[in-house]
Amino acid sequence: MAEISPQSVKQLREKSGAGMMDCKKALTENGGDMEAAIDWLRKKGLSAAAKKADRVAAEGLVAVLADGVKGTAVEVNAETDFVGRNDHFQHFVKSLAAIAHEVGTDMEAVKARPFPGSPRTVAEELTHLIATIGENMHIRRIAQLAVHDGVVAGYVHNALAAGIGKIGVLVALESKADKTKLGELGKQIAMHVAAARPEFLDVADVDAKSLERERAVLLEQAATSGKPPEIIAKMVEGRIKKYYEEVVLLEQVYVVDGESKIKAVIEKASKSLGAPITLTGFVRYHLGEGIEKETNDFAAEVAKMAS
Repeated sequence: MAEISPQSVKQLREKSGAGMMDCKKALTENGGDMEAAIDWLRKKGLSAAAKKADRVAAEGLVAVLADGVKGTAVEVNAETDFVGRNDHFQHFVKSLAAIAHEVGTDMEAVKARPFPGSPRTVAEELTHLIATIGENMHIRRIAQLAVHDGVVAGYVHNALAAGIGKIGVLVALESKADKTKLGELGKQIAMHVAAARPEFLDVADVDAKSLERERAVLLEQAATSGKPPEIIAKMVEGRIKKYYEEVVLLEQVYVVDGESKIKAVIEKASKSLGAPITLTGFVRYHLGEGIEKETNDFAAEVAKMAS
């Protein structure tokens, strides 16, 4: 077997744009022959995919799969909204959700699984899709919720097709209550989560740094009022309570009736269904959330090209 030098790997990487390990494998598979290695990468779709890897991918699809006591959410990103309407891309995202539902949230384990109806793994299928469609894509995140006895409900807001869209939600309810009615309650709460965008499940879950930052801002605001310290302290605590009502799911006002807190909705449902109900968790995936999107000034680009 020919010895592959770091210089050869570097040279192939510069020529193809493929990853270092892929370049090393290509050279190894082809006895160090540079041109044969380039062809090998092209056949695998790795060269074409790598050249697109630095482009911002903030569009795509979110998929949700809920089945009884377990639910899974995935997000797959692409560069344009158009790709989200591509049948092949939609099939990939749905299949990914089904695989993750079985495998779990270990990204590498999911990527290593065989892709249904294909000789490729999930990772290889994604690379093939990138080369075929011509856009950078990546599997961004996977989440899963499960209950021992109860229901995990799923909801996709403005779904493009069954289980896929731009906002996906999972809600986990632990209870011995009737599962059909529990599922209906879970879907209603999931719809609330989609609209109200909570950040935490309950007050105890609120991030200490987030709370400290909020309190510092409120203290500074209240201090300008000129009121006595004891009044300022009460003002701040009142505003902290308001903060909880904005970011904590159980403290939020239910969007369906506009007056009850979610924790009160759960308590009422527990009584009507004749069994305690505990909201144990939620997941809300909003497509592209937190990804810095590029904003292109077309006129500036044309001017730059003309100069």
